[in-house]
Amino acid sequence: MNVHRIILLFVLVVFINCLSQNKTIITKIDKKYLFENVIGKDAQLIDVRTAEEYEIGKIDDAINFDVNQSNSFLQQIKALDKSKPVYVYCKVGGRSNRAAKILNKEGFTQIFDYSGGYNDWVSN
Repeated sequence: MNVHRIILLFVLVVFINCLSQNKTIITKIDKKYLFENVIGKDAQLIDVRTAEEYEIGKIDDAINFDVNQSNSFLQQIKALDKSKPVYVYCKVGGRSNRAAKILNKEGFTQIFDYSGGYNDWVSN
């Protein structure tokens, strides 16, 4: 009877460990992290603001996927590599948070949200 309990406990621990390894974590990052780990590197940096906002200025080589255009946004993110980190930003953090949740729902597992946004980036 004790052997069965030990085996059951072992299987349960392995199962829980496997589940926790697949869990997506949306990581909030700041300007310093972005500058040190993303800028100038081959990264999936996504500006989720409107096209008009994007034309005014962007961070590094960010591509523009407007999260407010739901259908287009869902189509555009299909071009991203789910096995690589994705970095998102907007103007001040609200839309990037929403975009990060959508990416999570769509199966991305390494999501970084620059919650300070473009306004923080251009401030001193």
